[in-house]
Amino acid sequence: MFDVPLFVESMITLFVIMDPPGTIPIFLGLVGTRSADSRRRAARQAVLVSLGVISLFALTGEAILRYLGIGIPALQGAGGLLLLLVALDLLTGRESTRPEEVDDVNVALVPLGTPLLAGPGAIAATIVFVRQADHRLGAYLALAAAIVVVHVALWLFLRYSGIVIRVLRQSGILLLAKIAGLLLAAIAVQLVANAVRGFLAVS
Repeated sequence: MFDVPLFVESMITLFVIMDPPGTIPIFLGLVGTRSADSRRRAARQAVLVSLGVISLFALTGEAILRYLGIGIPALQGAGGLLLLLVALDLLTGRESTRPEEVDDVNVALVPLGTPLLAGPGAIAATIVFVRQADHRLGAYLALAAAIVVVHVALWLFLRYSGIVIRVLRQSGILLLAKIAGLLLAAIAVQLVANAVRGFLAVS
């Protein structure tokens, strides 16, 4: 039987952690100056990457982490360092010299797909909900539905972020890139701080 309480709890939790509305400034900061087709492609790829990563950890997350000897604090620290590198690029205005098509794929993979969307928080929450499912088919179906619903919401917010571009124009996008860099840097520092607290708690 479909587990409605688990569906609602996991959907709300993942929605809050992954924060679809909050991804718009960072998304536009990374790809806002590109063509509409390029933005749509980046949005689609980023959401698919995130869905793939979250699904992978839902299916095999505990086994992977246990086999590699990796804890959630290590994931948080790695994610924080990756985001910090991207934040520094946005703040300094450094442009990539690679072709736009290749750059689109890279941006969709890192940092949009992971660790921004499918970050340590979302991965950890997914693993916790898998534990709550406790081998019940209805609970697994509820969790799968929640993951899909949240990713559909993510795609809708990123797909139609062009509305914001028409309001802000080119100069506004450049300003937004700086703000996004600052936000990413703050998220990165928070992830690293959480990782340090996690390591200290374990020790």
